[in-house]
Order: sequence, then C-alpha cells, then structure tokens
Amino acid sequence: MDGPSTSTSTATGTPPSPPDRILDIGYGFWKSKALLSAVELGLFTELGGAALACEGLAERLGVHPRGARDFFDALVALELLDRDAEGRYANRADCAPFLDRRSPSYLGGRLDHLNVRLYPRWRHLTQALRTGEPQSELGTGGYAALYADDSALEAFLTGMSGGSLLPAMMLARVIPWHSYRTVIDIGTAQGCVPVEIARVHPHLGGGGFDLPQVEPAFASFVREHGMGQRLRFYPGDFLKDELPRADVLVMGRILHNWDLSTKKMLLQKAHRTLTPGGALVVYDTLIDDDRRSRAQALLASLNMLIETAGGFEYTAAQCIDWMRDCGFGEIRVEALDARESAVIGIKRDP
Repeated sequence: MDGPSTSTSTATGTPPSPPDRILDIGYGFWKSKALLSAVELGLFTELGGAALACEGLAERLGVHPRGARDFFDALVALELLDRDAEGRYANRADCAPFLDRRSPSYLGGRLDHLNVRLYPRWRHLTQALRTGEPQSELGTGGYAALYADDSALEAFLTGMSGGSLLPAMMLARVIPWHSYRTVIDIGTAQGCVPVEIARVHPHLGGGGFDLPQVEPAFASFVREHGMGQRLRFYPGDFLKDELPRADVLVMGRILHNWDLSTKKMLLQKAHRTLTPGGALVVYDTLIDDDRRSRAQALLASLNMLIETAGGFEYTAAQCIDWMRDCGFGEIRVEALDARESAVIGIKRDP
C-alpha cells in the first residue's frame, strides 16, 4: 500500500507538486486519526512530564507491541511527541498544554468529539450531498433526541466545552467588559464561555441558557471552577422561549445549526432582550467573503449538512447584514482563533 509523499517539498522548501498536494489531502485522515486515537488512549496524559520507553508506554496504554513503535514514531514525525537519544518518548512542550487532560487549556474534549461523533459521520458525506438530508440523530430528531441518551449528552457537552475554550479566552480580551455587568451564553452546554469570561472579569455576573436537561452538567462545571455564586443556569428552549435579559448575549456556534429564517429569528430575539446599548456576540467558523480561502469554514458548513436539517456556515458580510436588519449598529468582526471569528453588534437606543 502506498502513502502520501511530501519529502521533496519538505526537504527543499518548495511548494508540493499538484499530485503530492492531492495525495496529502486524500491521506489526511491518517494523520487526524493518529492524533484522535492518541487522545482516546490518553497517551499525552499518561506521559505528563515524564519520558518513557516504547515498551513501558505501550504497556501503560494497553497498546499491542506490533504497532506501538510505529504509532509513537508517527506522532514524533507529526511533531506531537518528542523522542530522545535513548528512544524515550515525551510530550512536546508546545503541545502538552492542549493535550494533557490535567491542563486547564486541554483541548481533548473537542478532539474526543471529533473522534467519537464527527469522524464516523463523515463517512456519509456523499449520501448527504446526494440527498441534502442530515445523516445523524441530531438532524432528524433535534437536540431532544441527542440528549435522551445520558452518555451521548455527557460526551456532547464535554466536546462543546473543548471547542469553546479558545474562543472564550479571546472573548475575555476583545470586548470592553468594564462597560457591562452581565453576560449570558446562549446554548451554553457546561458553561465554559461564561466561566472563562467571568474568571478574567470578577465584576461580571450572569450565566448560561440551555435546555433543562443541561442544568446538572452546568451546575457541576460552574461549581468546579468556583463560579457557583456568580453564574446561574437559565433553562429554556431558544426556539420557543424568549432569551434572558442581559448586557451581553453570546451565541457561540449556535447560528450555524439552523436555516436562514431561524438564524434571523434568533438574532431578533437577542435584539429584543438585550439592554439598551448591550452587545450581541455571534461566533462561528466564518466563511471568507470571496468563498475561496478558508477551506476549514467551507468544510465546517458541509459538517452542518451532515449533522443538521438546515444549518450552514456563513460569511461575516452575511451576518453583518442580518444583524443590521435586526437593528444592531457599530458592528465589527474580531478573529478569535485560527478557525473562528466573532461578529459583535450593539443594540441601538430606540
């Protein structure tokens, strides 16, 4: 069996040839699954700050000797692990903060979500393209169907926290929070976003809004982070109920789940409930306005095709137009990380 060949471009510093680039894309799942399996096995957490030989590391992880060395060396080649002159493996200093479960910046919940939920569903992309129909229980039964299974609910909420951490850390920095007193995260899951923002800004209160089934997970997460006295849970269904009143509302990876009419309805609800001068923060994996350069965003929109009945990603220009139509002004766009950007609008005084 052959494999991707990028040695020429890597060695010379020249761009890969079209065949190499095509094959790199085709074989891309090899790299992603190696990382996702390493996270699933707890490899980076097991290493921690230690350096372990192949045999010892494989035994701790329950990995069969046949594939162990190739697996660990592949992670070295992918620059996810280090290997010293004695053949011992260790976490890379630049990766460990995001891959060790004991780190506050651990991204493994997001990677687990990719591994357990999205990776197998992408097998059905061709069927989704042919039919236009979702290929998951979320798309056919909504969140009620997803949340009916306790283990699925826990995994999904943990994944949402992993996906929210980096955007939340940036949101805590790019908004003039000194001008506001309350923030409520819409579709909050465990509450990662309000916890991170409130941690940085001690004067803030508020909490998170989500379906009632989410409240125990929210309460536990908020309590573990010492925010039980400042943040509360607001139960409800944003498709049916009005949103809680606050100075700032955050809709992180919410709009992309829905069709255009629902997107606009949610923006209108946010405008109604915000205090005068309050801010709405919408963040998603925004497509570039020319729809040429941000492949990740366009692929994320295909993920919405697989996962939802009508969802899609959108451009910043589209979101600005929708928000302006609802009465928001002073609208600006802030990059949050390499994938997600926020569109921030202010509720104009009547």
